[in-house]
Amino acid sequence: MQNAISKIKNFKFDPKITLLDKFVLSQVLGATLVCLVLFIIVWIAPETLFKIIKKILRDTYTPIYGLKVLILEIPKVLAKAIPVGILLGSIFTFDRLSKNSELSILRGIGLSFNRIMAPVIVLGVVLSFFCYMVNDKLVPSASQKLGESRGGGSHFVYIVENPDKTPKQNIIVSNFTPKEIYNITVMNFSQEKYSDATMFKSIVFAPLAKKTDNAWVLEDALIYEIDDDGIYKKVLHQKNYPILTQGKQAQEVFDLMLNNTRKERVFTNHQIKSYTKLLKRANFSDEYRYFKAKLYQRYLHPLTCILFAIIGCLLGFAPPRSQRLIGFTIAVGMIFGYYITLPFFDLLAQKGVLPPFIAASFPIILFIISIFIIKKVKDL
Repeated sequence: MQNAISKIKNFKFDPKITLLDKFVLSQVLGATLVCLVLFIIVWIAPETLFKIIKKILRDTYTPIYGLKVLILEIPKVLAKAIPVGILLGSIFTFDRLSKNSELSILRGIGLSFNRIMAPVIVLGVVLSFFCYMVNDKLVPSASQKLGESRGGGSHFVYIVENPDKTPKQNIIVSNFTPKEIYNITVMNFSQEKYSDATMFKSIVFAPLAKKTDNAWVLEDALIYEIDDDGIYKKVLHQKNYPILTQGKQAQEVFDLMLNNTRKERVFTNHQIKSYTKLLKRANFSDEYRYFKAKLYQRYLHPLTCILFAIIGCLLGFAPPRSQRLIGFTIAVGMIFGYYITLPFFDLLAQKGVLPPFIAASFPIILFIISIFIIKKVKDL
């Protein structure tokens, strides 16, 4: 016990960067940058670049605007490319060090494998922070400049509930923009109890609605009143017909309607947090679970930079005369497996099969398990 206490007291953290650290870091960083560029080119070239060139040839885009669109597409790919870059960069570097017997020499003079790959892990930490910022800042900004955050679309449905959770109104919007709401149908439910069906007391049609601070105002509304037998008894005209008049309900439903057509990439992390709270209050369960999973992914995805850095070092290490193709094959399989299965886990979260956090963290857990398995197989 005294020896342990003595070791703790005498322990000194030495952050000194050695020549070995600088050498390994420079080699991995150079290879990572090359892999990043190649991955971005491979990802963009087949589809995005072809579409831009086609629109330029059709005079839909000018060459300058086409170049701008191409540049704004890069952040979307960059967030995916960073983990891939460090995985391939580290495996390429350590494979070459193994091939030249340099890793064997370093281990022979007493350096552990963990110490050799320490600078790569530090690089992984730096890149994970950069990856987080790309997802949180650059991607939403680029998406907004491309016009993806304008909102607007067709067919939005919202049910207003009474305090006892019974339906009060069913609001159907046929078309909308960030400034206008078109072709609105409001079905006002009857409060009478029926055993076989839910009845309406009136149905309201309006060609246009304006959002104010505390209501939606339907203009030139036609009100079809319905009797208890489900038959129209009279048609009324009302110039201004207000709905969604409770508290912040008008603004919240308007935000739900606009964001309903927007993709996850146009939101910053803070906006996703606010939107998930709004979805939860509105009882949009599927959308709430989906965006909750995407929010967790925003925090967990950067960790793949650190995990891929470690996996790349482990897969790259091998005896000088061993087969090299196996490590690269496993790495490519991990990359494709990760990005191909992400939509699948999103769907599981959205449908409630898995909790959002489990769905988002499942690939990370698998990568951590893979590290221990590879380390044990290679006896490091």
